[in-house]
Amino acid sequence: MTKLIVDGKEIDVPPDYTLLQACEAAGAEIPRFCFHERLSIAGNCRMCLVEVKGSPKPIASCAWGVRDCRPGPNGEPPVVNTKTPMVKKAREGVMEFLLINHPLDCPICDQGGECDLQDQAMTYGVDSSRYAENKRAVEDKYIGPLVKTIMTRCIHCTRCIRFATEIAGVPELGAIGRGEDMEITTYLEHAMTSELQSNVVDLCPVGALTSKPYAFQARPWELIKTESIDVMDAVGSNIRVDTRGREVLRILPRLNEEINEEWISDKTRHVADGLRTQRLDQPYVRERGRLRPATWSEAFAAIAKRVNALRSKEIGAIVGDVASVEEVYALKDLMTRLGSPHIDCRQDGPAIDPSLGRAGYLFNATIAGIDEADGIMIIGANPRKEAPILNARIRKRWRTGDLKIGVIGEKADLTYAYTYLGAGPETLATFVKHDRAKLKKQIWLIGQSALARPDGQAVLSMFAKAAISVGGLADGWNGFSMLHTAASRVGALDLGAVPGKGGLDAAGMAKEDALEVLFLLGADEIEVEKGAFVVYIGTHGDRGAHRADVILPGAAYTEKSAIYVNTEGRPQLANRAAFPPGEAREDWAILRALSDPLGAKLPYDSLADLRRTMISAFPHLGKLGEIEHADPAAIEKLAKLGGKTDKAAFASAVRDFYLTNPIARASAVMAECSALAAGRPRQAAE
Repeated sequence: MTKLIVDGKEIDVPPDYTLLQACEAAGAEIPRFCFHERLSIAGNCRMCLVEVKGSPKPIASCAWGVRDCRPGPNGEPPVVNTKTPMVKKAREGVMEFLLINHPLDCPICDQGGECDLQDQAMTYGVDSSRYAENKRAVEDKYIGPLVKTIMTRCIHCTRCIRFATEIAGVPELGAIGRGEDMEITTYLEHAMTSELQSNVVDLCPVGALTSKPYAFQARPWELIKTESIDVMDAVGSNIRVDTRGREVLRILPRLNEEINEEWISDKTRHVADGLRTQRLDQPYVRERGRLRPATWSEAFAAIAKRVNALRSKEIGAIVGDVASVEEVYALKDLMTRLGSPHIDCRQDGPAIDPSLGRAGYLFNATIAGIDEADGIMIIGANPRKEAPILNARIRKRWRTGDLKIGVIGEKADLTYAYTYLGAGPETLATFVKHDRAKLKKQIWLIGQSALARPDGQAVLSMFAKAAISVGGLADGWNGFSMLHTAASRVGALDLGAVPGKGGLDAAGMAKEDALEVLFLLGADEIEVEKGAFVVYIGTHGDRGAHRADVILPGAAYTEKSAIYVNTEGRPQLANRAAFPPGEAREDWAILRALSDPLGAKLPYDSLADLRRTMISAFPHLGKLGEIEHADPAAIEKLAKLGGKTDKAAFASAVRDFYLTNPIARASAVMAECSALAAGRPRQAAE
């Protein structure tokens, strides 16, 4: 530790701190525009000037290290002042220069009310300018359908460039020209292709980069802000949902160092318009081949008429990808009371068996554990498409050096260098046969597509055997890590939402005439063949609703208080930010109301009662934000299963990143992004 005296206060800080970080550790507030804790140091804006005793001029604290400060003549600690008249005058001078060319169009700027330049100008700005020359004007650039540019406002802090290059790993932004002619742009004004590109909107300290879909929708002080959890993938990114009235207007990231740091994917951020379109807002019953609006009692009566005339083994249920643990628990409870063994949460068909142990389906190394890893083997997954935030975490670790990455499966651009080893199970088998050089903390990451094959169980067994043989499991370290793509999957597996003895899996239930009645809890990624009477509980008019005989409108993830368990097994609470449209209700409440006419009444009348019952049976679900580590003995069991694998190559589970669930498919913004990613021409609607 190094001693410093900041504004008369003596502190101890690590020698690798910058002066800016040291001053903030001492409680001083340092203005900045270019400095960001997660980006490299640029030293562009000079707003963070401080006075160091003995220095003839103010120093940019973001670019000056604590270890570079010289002690006093008698060995006294270096003295730093942040509030002297010299510092104030220097910062006011920098602010005056920054505002020379700024258009000062705050009343029409979307950044108004949450703009760093606006805030700092209140402290260091002046009420008049000494410059009478014409302001610089810069033409706005097209960089895609998500980020709106007003480049005349740009102060050249280069945060966006550094983010694209360092964090996203897709260096598409850069600067052209010099001095007054410098401009930030993409190459030939092409659209950005990173799945994380919209984070530059949060980083931009002025209104040069703003959210294009959110443009002119609202001011920040009009919005109600609610903390929630993302369900677009299984990472469980922490988000903030901003609403006005009943409408979700935007979604922003929340800081969580163990999961998403302060980033979110573009799908997470811009799917909000999908929450408003193609919504189911009242029950429907199919008569003479056509769906007609109905009352809740009519819908329940139609279901009861079919179910009460059947044997229990003629009824089944499939859980969708964005269901919360409360509604999955209620559905499983209902199926149990009806006597049906047919329930499955694995609608894409991966060979995962929770009866073998919880460690067999978790990302056991944890997302934060990536920072400690010295080797990562990626098998049958494309983290950039399946979990962009987790992929950014891998890239962050890769940039620090000493990380060996291997890939078996698709040869894709993952934004970091890796060794491509092969395409299928034959390559994986070589790690079972030969003992490779052992690394101390390896992560063996397997994707869902590698398991959703006819030989999925054999692949999983071989994967477990390979992870063990090369030292992926060590004292205090479990590198066996499964990357899920569905937000509901781990929670549903924890609850045991898989077929019971003699039960059919999702594919079996979806076959023609396999069952008489089939409940779909938001299950839209599976094609149900003709024969069954389908009851769909969901939010959007997607595939499941088109096939349904009865539709019961549910609540989206922003419209209910719900628990979701992410891919590493961490339960998190999503708070209600808005209310469901029309007659739609929360899914657990629908199931509770439906259980009465079915003669299988569920024993909880409130969400609190349901949670109390659920947590008494599954205590770890009540430990919000905590990971209950699983017994690695389950991985030994998986390794002993064996089986024969075929030679087919592994492929990614996600083909179109932007259209993976009903909410995303209802979004016009996601549709435009998907068209751009597929190489189709963009629409001229800028």
